[in-house]
This record gives sequence, C-alpha cells and structure tokens, in this order.
Amino acid sequence: MNLKILTITAMTCVLSMSCENEQYINKSGNLVPKTVEEDPNLPSVVVNGTVLHAEAHGNSVNPMVVFLHGGPGSDYRNGLNAKQLAESGYYVVFYDQRGTGLSKRHPKESYSIQLYLDDLAAVIQYYRTSANQKVFLFGHSWGAMLTAAYINAYPDRIDGAIFAEAGGFNKQLLDEYGETSRRLKLLAETTSDVFYYDQFLTGREKDHEILDYKMALASSFSYAKGNEEGVETASPFWRNGAVVLRAFVDISENDGFDFTTNLNQYATQTLFLYGENNKSYGLKFAQKEAAFFSNTEIVQIDDTGHEMIHSKWNLVYPVVVDYLNKLN
Repeated sequence: MNLKILTITAMTCVLSMSCENEQYINKSGNLVPKTVEEDPNLPSVVVNGTVLHAEAHGNSVNPMVVFLHGGPGSDYRNGLNAKQLAESGYYVVFYDQRGTGLSKRHPKESYSIQLYLDDLAAVIQYYRTSANQKVFLFGHSWGAMLTAAYINAYPDRIDGAIFAEAGGFNKQLLDEYGETSRRLKLLAETTSDVFYYDQFLTGREKDHEILDYKMALASSFSYAKGNEEGVETASPFWRNGAVVLRAFVDISENDGFDFTTNLNQYATQTLFLYGENNKSYGLKFAQKEAAFFSNTEIVQIDDTGHEMIHSKWNLVYPVVVDYLNKLN
C-alpha cells in the first residue's frame, strides 16, 4: 500500500514539473526562430529604420552581387549556394527582406513596394565600398520581380541583372503565372493538409510567430508530388513572413502594379534563367518578360524547376559567372 502511494506521489511530482516547463506558443523562439531583434548574435544591418538579417561573402572591394530572395515572405537560406560567386571574385550580399526570414517584423500597413526599393538601396549603400564599385542584382522568383522594380525606378544604378523565374513584372503576368503554378485542388489531399491545422491554431495580425508558423506548414503544398513548378523537394528556410505576404497580396489585388514602364531604357544585357521542369514558366514566359528589355540572354537550366538555385546550383553557377564576367 505504501509503495502504491509512493508511486502515485512520484508521478504527480513529475507531471507537475512537466507543466512548469510547458512551452507556450506565444513565447518568442518556441514556434519559429527568433529574429535579429530578439537574438543579437545573428548577423544584421541597421538600415532605413529597420534591422535586417544579412551577411556578405568575399572581398568587399570586388564587384557586388546582391541576392534577392523569393516570396514575398520567404528568406535567403535557399539561395546561399550563390555565395560561391565570392570564389570567382565577387562580393556577395544576402539579406532577408523587411518582415521576412529573421529580419525585424513590422505592422502590415507599413509595407509598400517603394519601401522595399528604399531598403534595397540602403543595403547597397551599406555594403558598397566605393562610388565606382559595380553592383549586380540576382533575383529569384519574387526577388526577380523586385529586381525589375528597382531597375524600372532607377535604371542607371545597376550594372547588370539576373532574373531566375520572376513571377511576373506586372499584375497581368503575375495572374497568368499564378493561374497555372499555384492552383489548389479543393478535394486534393495536399489541400486538406493546408487547411486542417487552421481549425486548431489561429493568430491575429500582430501574432507574427503563430502566423509565420502556419505559413511554413502551408508551404508544403508547393513541392507536393506532380506540382506544376517542377520543385523536386522542400527547400531550406529559416522563417516565413506571413504578414508581409498578406500585405503585398493586398497591394497587388487592390492597387495593381507595373514594373515595366521604364525597362526599355535599360541598355545593359540582362540574363533570364528558367527551369526545364517548370510547366508554368518555360521559354515562352521567359520571352514575355525578357521582351521588356532591349538586350537579353535566356538560358534553360536542365532537369530542374523553380528552385534551381538550391537544387541545381552546379548548372546555374557557370551560366551566372559567365554573364557577370562579360559585364565586369
């Protein structure tokens, strides 16, 4: 009898201790990684009224290549293969865009296209070591759209640009790409997986940790078997920015956008990359986007899809280096 009481007492103590150590979802760092604002050990830069997760590779006096990641709301982790460009004589800069990845979070109403362009200009200024240092932009997906937006606004600031499957340089092209690349089939298993967790985990606009966690769960459908973009498998990331995504979706739907009005003024050759396995993009879509420029080169990356920089960097790298070297 005494042994039974002792056992029950011990189990009660263990359970009590477990409850005291319970991990709460609203505590920073429990659901998703901390941002640079919460973890001062992360590499960061303070620019344009915010704190961005950022890093650079190579000799700072060499020509600069700024990598612009996809999204809106993703981060640069799946583009880190591009740091190999430092071995070819380039100064390679990465940063998580405002409100994304491990960068500082801001209210939804604060985001705008112009603010993102100002951030990019500030990042370039932060890392630039001389006025005559060449600057190249390397954009992937949404990052390639942002690259076009920057050149459209400031065609004399950039010495070359690489576009890896931009989603669309204006609202019409974005809608065209989205109709084939991101369609959800209502009765499909992947669709059920996306919406299932929403019954149990909700979050208000300021609950960035919860919303970012939910967005990470939802992203799994993009690499489901048979996806139209030819994505082979999951790509690495630190943390999504759900509020940023919502902000830019609203901007697109309510205001529209057009990053093409001045692109024909840009005389420097641009490089367009597309993956062989992306059924939604392909040569025809690349040609539509390249047509806004006066001097372009289009290259197919074999046996890969939208995440070519992560999945087939060995094929992307020589094409990118050859392009950069021609302009350097």
